[in-house]
Amino acid sequence: MPPRALSPVGVALVDKPAGPSSFAVVAALRRRTRARTGHAGTLDPFATGLLVLLSGAATRLVPCFIGLDKRYVTDVDLASTTSTGDPEGDIVERHAAPARVDLEEALARLRGEIELPVPAASAVKIGGERAYRLARKGVAVEMPLRRSVVYALDVISSIGDDTVSSVRLDVHVSSGTYIRALAHALGGHCTSLRRTWVGPFSVDEAADVTAVELEPPSAALARLPVDAVERVPAAVRAGVLALERPAGGGAA
Repeated sequence: MPPRALSPVGVALVDKPAGPSSFAVVAALRRRTRARTGHAGTLDPFATGLLVLLSGAATRLVPCFIGLDKRYVTDVDLASTTSTGDPEGDIVERHAAPARVDLEEALARLRGEIELPVPAASAVKIGGERAYRLARKGVAVEMPLRRSVVYALDVISSIGDDTVSSVRLDVHVSSGTYIRALAHALGGHCTSLRRTWVGPFSVDEAADVTAVELEPPSAALARLPVDAVERVPAAVRAGVLALERPAGGGAA
């Protein structure tokens, strides 16, 4: 059985490396603290960047951190697609790189409120089974559409002149947006993905899970919008804050 201790209590901003799953990172923090540990949204193994983890009684505050908008930097190969929408899948198709003017038009269509199919290699349940498990079995299913908001979709850099084979994008989206779906809509797949912001929290504040310090929940909640904080009843919030460690307490 995993540890279920209610302390230490805090919020950890972790900079996830490429390779391990988000759940492996959660487990690594749990081993340090010996407390129950939760997360406010995962990243695919190939992705890097900000994970917001909650320790001890702070796991009761997870709803406050769910639904925050996110920012990413992603590299997209525009000349091929893969079975997963990322570098871990098999190449499905190779095609000519788009003309720059066509890319700009495609980016424009993806800004604002959009609906895109959920990637087949996702954890969404289809008929009671995870979509990625069906995909591994070779079962073709019609994936549901997900509505989201793309607040910004800006080109940082690109490779190519008249045609563009690869592009690096700065993406600001509502919670639940699949960046792989955006890449697929552009005719390509993600070759790298880094989450830089979750709501008001920046990856610049984060540390490796082996060294991260716990932030007091009161300080983290103070940075959130009121509507996010109020997703958890006031009495529950008060109970969590009463268990805060003195300022300066670490993760273990």
